[in-house]
Amino acid sequence: MQDTVAPSRGRRFPGWLGAVTRVAATAGLMAWALKDVQWGRFREVIANADWWWWLAGLAVTFAVQAVAGIRWAELARPLGFDFPRRFFVRRFFEGMFFSLCLPSSIGGDVVKAVRIASTTPRRLLAACSVLADRLTGLSALGVLVGTSVVAREYSLGTTAALAVFGCLLATALAGFWIGLFLLDRIHATLPPESKGREFVARLLPYRERPSLVLAAVGWSFAVQMGGAVAVALVAQAVGVSLPLSVWFSVVPLVALAMVLPISVGGFGVRENALEYLLRGHGVPSETGVAIALLWGLCTVFAGLVGGVLFLLERRPTTTSATEA
Repeated sequence: MQDTVAPSRGRRFPGWLGAVTRVAATAGLMAWALKDVQWGRFREVIANADWWWWLAGLAVTFAVQAVAGIRWAELARPLGFDFPRRFFVRRFFEGMFFSLCLPSSIGGDVVKAVRIASTTPRRLLAACSVLADRLTGLSALGVLVGTSVVAREYSLGTTAALAVFGCLLATALAGFWIGLFLLDRIHATLPPESKGREFVARLLPYRERPSLVLAAVGWSFAVQMGGAVAVALVAQAVGVSLPLSVWFSVVPLVALAMVLPISVGGFGVRENALEYLLRGHGVPSETGVAIALLWGLCTVFAGLVGGVLFLLERRPTTTSATEA
């Protein structure tokens, strides 16, 4: 008689391990960012900060997040989520709050999808709108970062840099067009009565109205440039005055680095990246780290507003704008 052996199952890591790992990574990155900081100088920078400039940066941060919420609304409403723009702005701030609290920024995206839909199929559709929002934002970020890197590497003038910008933008839009074309082909190949075909059909407004994606990319450029202005204002609080062109090249690079799921809320990544990039513009380490921390503080305040909004309206979202 042969012994029966139970099939082995792959080991699954406990859910808390990822959170602990990211907290440890955040602490390590923050320690690395602060290792060259002269604390006396750092305290002096913070003590002499002009907080009115910081408040101006905070106000721009709120405005930028509101614009990002409007961008999401423009992508979600054609899919059947016919809520007012202010509804999406509120949910966007709520997503920021959960992105700060949860181990990954993806957690904030999941919360946004859940908050605008009441059933599983509609939540999946809502997740598609969140994904489309993310992709348009990343495309604008990639175009700005690519232009900045190429212009710096080859010391390009304004005209040449604009030409690079145009080429990268055309490439990004071509990628979206190919994706929408494939979406149409997938819909055509699915069985007529299948649920998959029905679901893909709900996404076809993107294929039928490519201007939606084009407008969303335009909103994304406004978001990225507004974010750069906010950081420039925060830098003014500690006495750093650099041309806006510098911030338009530096901030997108830092924002792209923060997309990586390494740390909690981007802390540690933000400080190291910004301190390194500003060092090339003559900004001392202490001041660069101070700017990054004050920038992060703006993000925390915006997230806390999202938490308050969530507590004020925790009831489930209905399927109709009028019911919401």
